Amino acid sequence: MTETEETGVAAGTTDGTDGSADAAPLLKVRGLTRYFPITKGLLKRQVGAVQAVDGIDFDVRPGETLGVVGESGCGKSTMGRLITRLDEPTGGSIEFEGRDITHLSPGRLRPMRRDVQMIFQDPYGSLNPRHTIGGIVGTPFRLQGIEPEGGVKKEVQRLLELVGLSPEHYNRYPHEFSGGQRQRIGIARALALKPKLVVADEPVSALDVSIQAQVVNLMDDLQDELGLTYVIIAHDLSVIRHVSDRIAVMYLGKIVELADRKSLYDTPMHPYTKALLSAVPVPDPKRRTQRDRILLTGDVPSPINPPSGCRFRTRCWKATEVCSTTEPPLVALRGGHKVACHHPENVPESVGAGTPGAAGSGG
Repeated sequence: MTETEETGVAAGTTDGTDGSADAAPLLKVRGLTRYFPITKGLLKRQVGAVQAVDGIDFDVRPGETLGVVGESGCGKSTMGRLITRLDEPTGGSIEFEGRDITHLSPGRLRPMRRDVQMIFQDPYGSLNPRHTIGGIVGTPFRLQGIEPEGGVKKEVQRLLELVGLSPEHYNRYPHEFSGGQRQRIGIARALALKPKLVVADEPVSALDVSIQAQVVNLMDDLQDELGLTYVIIAHDLSVIRHVSDRIAVMYLGKIVELADRKSLYDTPMHPYTKALLSAVPVPDPKRRTQRDRILLTGDVPSPINPPSGCRFRTRCWKATEVCSTTEPPLVALRGGHKVACHHPENVPESVGAGTPGAAGSGG
């Protein structure tokens, strides 16, 4: 059985203080950490740890889509596995529908799996090549001991139609499908148990550009039709802008900015977010020459030994002494727009530096 067949997943989005603030969070994450130990020698003595996720807070509210972006290695995929409980957190808490699921046993997690599902990045590796499509999409029913009305085969064929495939594909095998079709099969499997929350880990990054828009539009349509809540992890800022209500930007295991889509793209506050947005391709050559491209110097520091204070300071053009000594917390500077920086962009310097706690990892 592949890891994809075994799981249902809980998702998390940004912090939940804006947008649908009147609704109770579907998912609440506080102080979430995940350290991977580094061992040495025959006795496997721990000599350090990879700080993949290091103390993040956010809420995800019913019906919204939280986008999570950042460079490779920033911890966003690890965060997705933690909130879906495919991985065990080192610290912090995860609540789904008001229930603490942080350290539940596999047996006690099983009922929750019906409500939280995951779409995996690799449409090739996430489908068992020895199973038919009917067997793959029908696996959640078998694992949960559920008999759909009309039988499993009829329900699986309905799900295949729902994602734009033919019911006659029921007896075919994964190798007979393209990458985009395989991802649709993965989506059908994730929707089998009518989940409330779906975490999608780079759902279109492995697909041809010509197919990406089709899959993104399909996910949009399914959200409207089924009332889904999404947490979508991606490195493509164009995809995230199209699908998200709110966006969390991660850097080296931390959330450095959290805001609604319009606010983040129009007035990014964290220098790292501003640098990311400056790298988005612009089709119009005239507009391309009018934009300032920000080139970050140096490499992303190692998560084994991250910089003191603000983690972005080693690559930031606004870094000062306070950035090396004090870690900036994630705080709201304007409405629900949160940033972790001592010298935020698009905000008067007095607000960023002078407001207690108005600091951030972009210093």
